[in-house]
Amino acid sequence: MTTANNLPITMCPCGSGLNYQKCCEPLHLYTTVASSPEKLMRSRFCAFYLGKFNYLIDTHHHAHLNGLTLEDLCEGQQPHWLALEVITSAEKGLTGSVTFQAWYKTDNKLDAIHESSDFIKEDGRWYYTEGQQHLAIFPKRNAPCVCGSQKKFKQCCL
Repeated sequence: MTTANNLPITMCPCGSGLNYQKCCEPLHLYTTVASSPEKLMRSRFCAFYLGKFNYLIDTHHHAHLNGLTLEDLCEGQQPHWLALEVITSAEKGLTGSVTFQAWYKTDNKLDAIHESSDFIKEDGRWYYTEGQQHLAIFPKRNAPCVCGSQKKFKQCCL
């Protein structure tokens, strides 16, 4: 598997610290299912990162698609996804939630989707249902950069 730049993927884009082949790839290949709402959220971010839009439709609960199609996801300029930051994750019975920030760049401008997402489990599978959007919380100038460069934010993506 390679990125859009034809670079080999070693570490999983979801930020788990695992190799892609041991992390999100089995989910993307449908050889396993997400064991938790957080794992599904991470695999969905990774699917955005890699352009695996079928997976996004397949893991979005059908009652909450609101007309969203594969064509909608493929349409327009795609952001350059940088990193996923999971802020909180919870699971209670057949429901779960994940609050996260998904960092990206478009037109060289840094931004994030900051969302509290809801999930439900049906027939042994977790599905994304809907999310509440929040304003992005940008790091302080001297904090590590969100892109993972190991530089300070002020010296990198700020």
